[in-house]
Amino acid sequence: MNLSSMVFLLSFSLFFLFISLMLVLYNKSYMLEFDLLSLNSVDLVYVLYIDWISSMFLSFVMFISSMVLFYSGGYMEGDPNLNRFIYLVLGFVMSMGFMIISPNLVSILLGWDGLGLVSYALVIYYQNEKSSNAGMLTVLSNRVGDVAILLSISLMLMLGSWNFTIYSFFLDDSKWLMIKFLLVLAAMTKSAQIPFSAWLPAAMAAPTPVSALVHSSTLVTAGVYLMIRFSEALVDSVTQTFLLLIACLTMFMSGLGANFEYDLKKIIALSTLSQLGVMMSILALGFADLAFFHLLTHALFKALLFMCAGIIIHNVNEYQDIRCMGGLINFMPLTCMCMNLANFSLCGMPFLSGFYSKDLILEVAFMSPLNMVSFFLYVISTGLTVCYTFRLIFYSLTGNYNLNSMSCISDENKIMTNPLIMLSMMAIISGWSLSWLIFPELYMVCLSNFIKMLALTVSILGALIGYFLNMMEVSFNLNSLSYYPTSVFVGSMWFMPYLSTMKISDKLLFFGSNLNMIGDKGWSETLGGQGFYLTLMEVSSFGQLFQENSVKIFMKVFMFSLIVLGLLLI
Repeated sequence: MNLSSMVFLLSFSLFFLFISLMLVLYNKSYMLEFDLLSLNSVDLVYVLYIDWISSMFLSFVMFISSMVLFYSGGYMEGDPNLNRFIYLVLGFVMSMGFMIISPNLVSILLGWDGLGLVSYALVIYYQNEKSSNAGMLTVLSNRVGDVAILLSISLMLMLGSWNFTIYSFFLDDSKWLMIKFLLVLAAMTKSAQIPFSAWLPAAMAAPTPVSALVHSSTLVTAGVYLMIRFSEALVDSVTQTFLLLIACLTMFMSGLGANFEYDLKKIIALSTLSQLGVMMSILALGFADLAFFHLLTHALFKALLFMCAGIIIHNVNEYQDIRCMGGLINFMPLTCMCMNLANFSLCGMPFLSGFYSKDLILEVAFMSPLNMVSFFLYVISTGLTVCYTFRLIFYSLTGNYNLNSMSCISDENKIMTNPLIMLSMMAIISGWSLSWLIFPELYMVCLSNFIKMLALTVSILGALIGYFLNMMEVSFNLNSLSYYPTSVFVGSMWFMPYLSTMKISDKLLFFGSNLNMIGDKGWSETLGGQGFYLTLMEVSSFGQLFQENSVKIFMKVFMFSLIVLGLLLI
């Protein structure tokens, strides 16, 4: 089942890649509209938009999905519900496909809601309490974005069409600011920006193949992709500054939190959150093409990183604490090589795919009219990314051997290692090949020597701090928890999981429940449908008595009429 699905998706990936190259070559795009309903002057249509952006993103999504499905054959081996899992993953990919090719807010809702629904089913796949809580947090956080999309659909009714790619050029702040804020809010929930960041590490309760798919090219990138399509409306808007500040804070918060995290999958999830902040921030600065470039390169090396993490977890008896690993380079050379390749690409190592997109984003951002807060957050977040990456390398791949004596660790499972080789090749060659394709005319970067060397300097400092400070902590027993409140605050994403689950959500859910009992099931039922039904039934039963020609009724009416007539005559 998984092999046939993998071949199907891989063939479609090559097909869409060919379509994308043709559309780039001939500079064309195609739009197909299907009229569903005509309401006064507004047509409800289902729209398919095929241009080089949508077809290339579809190609990458299907390529990564095919590798994930092949990898799942080894990772999920022995699972009694493997076919159900594969159908859910295929439904996930189909929902993402619907969302990618839709430039219309009504048609985009099909894929947008499909992603939320299938992600819930995948997060609760293991059917335990932790998965249930994580799934509920995920689906409730994403419902905020769904409501924002629905409200923006109702507001765009005034435009006469829901094709936001056409109208995004003409939406000025004086009249359409609310639509912009609603769409930015929808993108923030899907891409887990502050204050909706808590669901993304919680979604690690899903199986690792799902994490590789969700955190690389599907669910979390949906918000970024929506903003790429909507980017023209953000130019010279208040929402631009708002999104820039939120994205930079998200980037800083996740990078800081990853340095205090010990769960392998959550560290990689927080690195995804950091890179989503990079994409959103450069989008807010007005460079949608750079955000799309980083979206594609990040998808490849992040899927590779999650797959390597899955193999490591699988081999060390399902431990996810990096302190229970160590010295894996001696037992799993292929997996460790691929993981280091993905890590270096994440850090922006020259001539790997992450370098071409991330380095260009940093230089263009430093060249833009940034405020000082955003500038410092960019610089510190870049150093923190390299810091937590080298900390991860020290604890898991090198360092002391901390595994159980009964652990059987090897790279012998070819079903799980073959996709790593494919993704590693793409992580190496995708950067320069996409840079030639997307940017035929080079960016003119003019920076001082200090700013030019700043990213490299901060990265080297982050690497030294991340590796040697943790080595000293392990070797000399440095007490890093002496400032326990600070460590808890920083390591728990600024208390965001507690606020999202215990305080705000509980009060909102209780308020919604009470409102439902008082309103929907209370007054609106009595005065609305249920009340009208009871009144209609009483009137109907009274009319039924007349139709039955009851003598008693006629006598009562006759006597009542005589009494009324007598009173009138008196």
